Amino acid sequence: MFSFFSKQAPAETSATAHDFSFTAIDGQPLRLADFSGKVVLIVNTASKCGFTPQYDGLETLYKSYKDKGLIVLGIPSNDFGGQEPGTEAEIVHFCQTSYDITFPMTAKTVVSGAEAHPFYRWAAAQKKGGMIFSKPRWNFHKYLIGQDGSLAGSYSSATKPGDPDLARDIETELAKTGTPDN
Repeated sequence: MFSFFSKQAPAETSATAHDFSFTAIDGQPLRLADFSGKVVLIVNTASKCGFTPQYDGLETLYKSYKDKGLIVLGIPSNDFGGQEPGTEAEIVHFCQTSYDITFPMTAKTVVSGAEAHPFYRWAAAQKKGGMIFSKPRWNFHKYLIGQDGSLAGSYSSATKPGDPDLARDIETELAKTGTPDN
């Protein structure tokens, strides 16, 4: 359900997150390079998970920091416990009616195992957060991408969007070059 574009480098040779593309939940291409100069919090999501209420905190985080240059990017995935069984249309409906989500989301994407999207293989290979937190082990794992496309942090599903350490890391990344002009 994800797409590979011809210009997308293999995970093993990619230098930054900006080398990867997804398909947006509306079917359009979504290139991480389009977020260059912004800080991106990438979160694999699911609608029927015990962590699903984190959508509230993610939306609050997005609204609090988007004018300073933060993008929250939701990556729906059915990898863990079959907790995202719906179609893209059902996911959009759930997110809008249950949590009033306004941040961008991708089409359903494989985020773990041999078939994981190349971004997820690249991020896991960076080993941020140590081996245990370097790749998603459940829904709502978070990756923080710096303005330059580097992986700035990796956070377990238990890390809530309002976590002070996550907020500090976001603020640190946002302060590196100031507010983007775009």
